[in-house]
Amino acid sequence: MSYTGPDFDPPQPRRPRRGPLTIALAALVPGALLGWMVYEAVGGSGPGGEDRTASPAPAPHTSAASSAPADPASSPGDDGKPSTAPSGRPGSSGPLEGKVVVVDPGHNPGNFRHTAEINRPVDIGTNRKECDTTGTSTNAGYTEARFSLDLAHRLRTLLERQGATVKLTHDGDSPAWGPCVDERARIGNTAHADAAISLHADGSAAGNRGFHVILPGSVHAGAADTRAIVGPSHDLGVRIAGNFLRETGEPPSNYLGEGTGFVTRTDLGGLNLSTVPKVFIECGNMRDSKDAALLTSGAWRQQAAQGISEGIVSFLRGS
Repeated sequence: MSYTGPDFDPPQPRRPRRGPLTIALAALVPGALLGWMVYEAVGGSGPGGEDRTASPAPAPHTSAASSAPADPASSPGDDGKPSTAPSGRPGSSGPLEGKVVVVDPGHNPGNFRHTAEINRPVDIGTNRKECDTTGTSTNAGYTEARFSLDLAHRLRTLLERQGATVKLTHDGDSPAWGPCVDERARIGNTAHADAAISLHADGSAAGNRGFHVILPGSVHAGAADTRAIVGPSHDLGVRIAGNFLRETGEPPSNYLGEGTGFVTRTDLGGLNLSTVPKVFIECGNMRDSKDAALLTSGAWRQQAAQGISEGIVSFLRGS
């Protein structure tokens, strides 16, 4: 998700990285200790704190089906085409039976055909922002929308194996664009989701790399009231970050979050309007060559899905 998109404030100067903490997190310590370290790392950023960085405009966006490089490890859904209806399907019996997870693939492969619709301002509680954007892409043209949809399909499969009912906010061409950021939040609310996650990849400058999890800050304005979900969303984010790091080896962001891998924001409609525990994850920077090599790998995306899934399972089981 490029930081020039609808859910982001204007770019501001880059903050220096905090090397020691990043190195500590990247050491891949055992899961339990890692979760505690990550929790401690983010504990100092109070509700409402926001980190921003300067990001260049994304590369021209083209059709995901025609512009992305071939990937032998890709799944059948990697071309951005829908595999099921967006309403979700019940999971099999398992430890998450009865649990509902809403997975929100960032942007939509069809957004670039509907610029008028996605530029329409919507109310996010604190102010008004554009409905959605096209997202960013790698320099070779592999789009964020294609990446997030493929990752969503992989994540859905893993969670359904655990017995969860998984609902996607969209599935490629259903709907053909969007949905708008306010509707994405409503889908999770209407489903009474036990957890929700929005999947993205960033579009920052080359040399900026790593993942970060975006947590909701405390907001009580207009239609937005996140006070009840700040705590559980923080727990969800910590568990996802720890497992994502362990499974993928991707380091915490070196350009946002001061090396913690966390950013707290109050300007995102998808978080502001949520009434269920929800976080965003920026899995890497599509404009950095090292991160791009990972993001375009089907094998790595499977590892990413595994890490995110394990974090969600840990949150839902309280273990």
